[in-house]
Amino acid sequence: MIGLWASPETWAALLTLTALEIVLGIDNVIFLSVLVSRIPQAQARRARQIGLALALVFRILLLSLLVWLIGLTRDVFTIANIGFSWRDIILIGGGLFLIAKATHEIHGEVEAGDEGTTATTPNAGRFAWVIVQIIVIDLVFSLDSIITAIGMAQDLQIMIAAVVIACFVMYVSSGPVAAFVAEHPTTKMLALAFLVLIGVALVADGFKFHIPRGYIYFAIAFSALVELFNVLARSNRNKAGK
Repeated sequence: MIGLWASPETWAALLTLTALEIVLGIDNVIFLSVLVSRIPQAQARRARQIGLALALVFRILLLSLLVWLIGLTRDVFTIANIGFSWRDIILIGGGLFLIAKATHEIHGEVEAGDEGTTATTPNAGRFAWVIVQIIVIDLVFSLDSIITAIGMAQDLQIMIAAVVIACFVMYVSSGPVAAFVAEHPTTKMLALAFLVLIGVALVADGFKFHIPRGYIYFAIAFSALVELFNVLARSNRNKAGK
């Protein structure tokens, strides 16, 4: 073990994999931020903690099942000359879930009538439903993240270290991101649009049509930057009006 961590190649692999895991974790953070914005602040913090703890547990468990996980990429049936593995099925299901969830949330934001329905839902019920959704999407994102880790590193210790560091970064960043989304309604709509985009990418991956993640993350970063300028502009106008 000491010899492994004394190697420069080990640290290079750890840094590269950690950076990649953090980037892949952006999807998880966006989804968490949108989900917890509809429950009270005290419960929102607990939901984030539970969600990210589950993300870490799922990733470590999946890493411990490497042989079984690698088998998920083998085709189990074929339709129209396209082979589908369990990984593809999970990605398609998770992508459709993201699209449906984001569309439902967008409808709730646009239609004023939905606010009354949400307000009458018991807090305990809403909290439990948020946790269920977090568990489902954590499983989907964990699968994609861990398969990527297996393709980049051969040593289990390096993979687990990278996952732990990435989950810690996700935990630190999730609070500020969630607070910002809750405070600025237009950013929530943008985040929901991101979820639709990510969901489409997951479904496309399941159908063997890979959309380079660099394009998606660039679109997200560019849109977020534009929205940041809009928020700053609104803030300056409000200050000038006072």
